[in-house]
Amino acid sequence: MYKSILLLSLICLSAPGCLAAQNPEQTHPFSVHDMLAMDRLSDPQISPDGKLIAFVLRKTDLEANKGRTDLWLVGTDGSGLRQLTTHPDSDFNPRWSPDGKSIYFISSRSGSSQLWQIPIDGGEARQVTEELLDVGNLIVGPDGKQLAFTMEVFPDCNGPAATKKRLDEIEQKKATGRIYEKIFVRHWDTWKDGRRSHLFVMPTSGGKAIDVMQGMDADTPSKPFGGPEEITFTPDGLGIIFAARDVGPEEPWSTDFDLYIAPVDGSAPPVCLTEDNKAWDTNPVFSPDGKTLAYLAMARPGYESDRFQIVLRPWPQGQPKILTEKWDRSPSSFCFSEDSQTIYATATNLGQVSLFSIDIKTRDVKTLVKDGTIGSPSASGERIVYTMNNLRSPTELFSIAVDDGDIRRITDINKDKITAAGMGDYEQFTFNGWNDETVYCYVVKPAGFDSGKKYPVAFLIHGGPQGSFGNMFHYRWNPQAYAGAGYAAVMVDFHGSTGYGQQFCDSIRGDWGGKPLEDLQKGLAAALERYPWMDGEKVGALGASFGGYMINWIEGNWPDRFGCLVNHDGNLDERMAYFDTEELWFPEWDHLGTPWDNPEGYQKHNPANFVRNWKTPMLVIHGAMDFRVADTQGLGTFNALQRRSIPSKLLYFPDESHWVLKPANSILWHETVIDWLDQWLK
Repeated sequence: MYKSILLLSLICLSAPGCLAAQNPEQTHPFSVHDMLAMDRLSDPQISPDGKLIAFVLRKTDLEANKGRTDLWLVGTDGSGLRQLTTHPDSDFNPRWSPDGKSIYFISSRSGSSQLWQIPIDGGEARQVTEELLDVGNLIVGPDGKQLAFTMEVFPDCNGPAATKKRLDEIEQKKATGRIYEKIFVRHWDTWKDGRRSHLFVMPTSGGKAIDVMQGMDADTPSKPFGGPEEITFTPDGLGIIFAARDVGPEEPWSTDFDLYIAPVDGSAPPVCLTEDNKAWDTNPVFSPDGKTLAYLAMARPGYESDRFQIVLRPWPQGQPKILTEKWDRSPSSFCFSEDSQTIYATATNLGQVSLFSIDIKTRDVKTLVKDGTIGSPSASGERIVYTMNNLRSPTELFSIAVDDGDIRRITDINKDKITAAGMGDYEQFTFNGWNDETVYCYVVKPAGFDSGKKYPVAFLIHGGPQGSFGNMFHYRWNPQAYAGAGYAAVMVDFHGSTGYGQQFCDSIRGDWGGKPLEDLQKGLAAALERYPWMDGEKVGALGASFGGYMINWIEGNWPDRFGCLVNHDGNLDERMAYFDTEELWFPEWDHLGTPWDNPEGYQKHNPANFVRNWKTPMLVIHGAMDFRVADTQGLGTFNALQRRSIPSKLLYFPDESHWVLKPANSILWHETVIDWLDQWLK
């Protein structure tokens, strides 16, 4: 009997998404320290022969107050896991040489970010570039004869040397003022100085790096979230395709990213491939047979959360056709099968990011892996290699056989750390939200759950608003941090969330405080009814970005429900927020115009109009480098709370942006938030 139970426990603990209970005597409650201790796996790259995977592993260095990254290798069958680089500086962005004998990568080990190459069978890494500027976003040509990467240059300067000279001249000036003649002035967390991320190509044998975007006043990849996936060589290696938004002064209110093609020798200027589409085009991928260019495209200009569809364009000549027109999901990453007949894509899906196969001929879509957050799919023979994380596990590598659905785990890097940290079981349920439409909700039980006890509730509200609190292991808003502190975590994917069809996502437009609030109200009531061990008298609501806006909206429009509130980077005044921010297409879409053309769109659900109703204690958190939601919004919120004599506290980070990224600041953030909840709910 004992052996059977032990065997069942071991099987359950090794299964993705398993909810097996852990022995409390062998664990401690999960906390921010466990979250930071997890090794973060990313950017897997399969070798040309399909036998090995190179990937990046990030470890948190608390002493240095930052993360550092190394390159690792593992067999696609899970064998031979080993660390490839060990330098104290960060190594990242690995890309295989076509012969599979070495890996190119980017490293900061020379004092700046440069390209390096290391043999996989032993030997020292050698430096490939000695550019005057940092390089990024490495890709390797199909025949191995060229390397492509990006550098930040002034578009009117001829080469990196001219940019470096200008930067040195600016540094020597005593006056520090900058003059702007157009926006962006600043973007997300960076003040703009006129430089652009341009694409360069150089021979692997050495030589001058050529700016194939010379003169373009545009960036590739897109900022701040784009990467090498927005760049690819043509199959013959003579051209290179990249995504960029070259729209002149309309940039801050345009989402017209296009695909461009340029010769690798810089002999001609880039040519736009997607000029007819005025919405977003990105992520170019060639089929293995070289006959098809696939890419992602939106249809509606000015809407960053429109549905991406996969477009197929016969190469080199042919008319593009939409492959996924009838599929009501928005793919994010994808790859071809080795026979070029199938595409494997990930997309948000009912609280998951699932893996799908799409038959190019029939356009039939099949779910391969539903649960968890799937990423980075790559074909390896008859198997698809992918990353997966969920609410109880950080990202690890898996593979699935496309014929019979056999799933195999490739890595289990965080196994011991997961075993040592007591986490809460999780489950998903549905309820009738606004207009009696189905809405999804996740619940994470407290660590060491006892059904005979009553537990306070942390009601987490996601940002976006076109986002999701789904089945993923988050490094900022991880519900296990609240479960470890003795709270039940409740997360509603209200109207406006992604993964439930485009109409559901679109429904928040012009209605920020309407449908979402009703869903949150009904979702909390449904959770309390469904789980009698939740203490409905001890509930705190927390949110960031749109979630922070919603906290301010709740403070004035649902003021008697919560014991306390936590507002991270949330807007107080939607009208003024338009004038404070930088990506103007966002409020113009969601609030149906500009504040001067449609003032009602900004006043309809404006938290500032209901400050007179505020009464619930609130913790306000903001970063000085947050240029999406300016810090004056957080300071204004704190001013209003103090002026109304409402118990309140401000946590202000002078060195953080829209996110809290430094490890020491993350610890302070979590300790302050948990202490605030404990003060009012325990």
